[in-house]
Amino acid sequence: MFEAVEGMLAEHAELEGRLGLPETHADARLARTLNRRYAELGSIIGAWREWKQYGDDAGAAQELAADDPSFAEEVTELRERQEEAAERLRRLLVPRDPVDDKDAILEVKSGEGGEESALFAGDLLRMYTRFAERRGWKTEILDAAESDLGGYKSVTVAVKGGSSEPGQAPYGLLKFEGGVHRVQRVPVTESQGRIHTSAAGVLVVPEAEAVDVEINDNDLRIDVFRSSGPGGQSVNTTDSAVRITHLPTGIVVSCQNEKSQLQNKDQALRILRARLLAAAQEAADAEASEARRSQVRTVDRSERIRTYNFPENRISDHRTGYKAYNLDQVLEGDLQPVLDSCVDADMAGRLEALEQ
Repeated sequence: MFEAVEGMLAEHAELEGRLGLPETHADARLARTLNRRYAELGSIIGAWREWKQYGDDAGAAQELAADDPSFAEEVTELRERQEEAAERLRRLLVPRDPVDDKDAILEVKSGEGGEESALFAGDLLRMYTRFAERRGWKTEILDAAESDLGGYKSVTVAVKGGSSEPGQAPYGLLKFEGGVHRVQRVPVTESQGRIHTSAAGVLVVPEAEAVDVEINDNDLRIDVFRSSGPGGQSVNTTDSAVRITHLPTGIVVSCQNEKSQLQNKDQALRILRARLLAAAQEAADAEASEARRSQVRTVDRSERIRTYNFPENRISDHRTGYKAYNLDQVLEGDLQPVLDSCVDADMAGRLEALEQ
């Protein structure tokens, strides 16, 4: 597997030369594509050089150990480091979903459980925004429909990252959040202190740039209507809400979060592009299609991917078997260990498929 890296050295050098040319940056789409590939190759080559260096150092220490046994311990340590570098390199060489390097649009919708489900949807939104803060990502609420008690019937948020390192972009990590999330706790509306179970659904799609998806204006039906925000706000005094229907696919997107009809239209188009990109990806890759379709079929408690048990302070991921008793910390944004279990399981499956 590692022999393939030597062929990447020439491609990396070629990309470096092209990225130094002014004409490359005259084409924004080309420059972004080349920069992503350059960063991806840079990570692979860096890991390969590290693996190779540890091997060379271990070989030299092995020769010295023949005359001086004190070097034997150093040989063992260097071989361990080489194996760690080899594991990092194997992971980087595994083919990845090309949209993993994109930003993400994440939707949270309440499901079974009424107001309690809407409150839990708000808890999930806060968890994701705090996780994003920890990683230095930016979040922007594109559309939201609040419930009477301050939760969310539905909320759509854009998550924008800054790292070009492979596997560190928002979609590449947050795609594992797609599915039904179940909560077990005593609702604020419960007077008898009984534990209730409810659920909220999460859908994650890669955010599309304008150059990724071409939308024909003739394929759109745009309707405007009065927003249904909380009483007293100016949003529900004018016809500023926008609903866009993409006629060829039947995809419908509504936005009412902004006071301006134009702003709501821009936000709706942003969400529509992301959904169209996801749909195109599904059509091109049957395996990816099945994975995405399975994110949220219905917001039903029986189709859960994760359970949040408040009485036991426990979080359980039913896909990977991950379990921890730090639910309070996870809801404050400490989500990385949970996602790591998903990334590791996904990587193990990809490595197994690659070796077959």
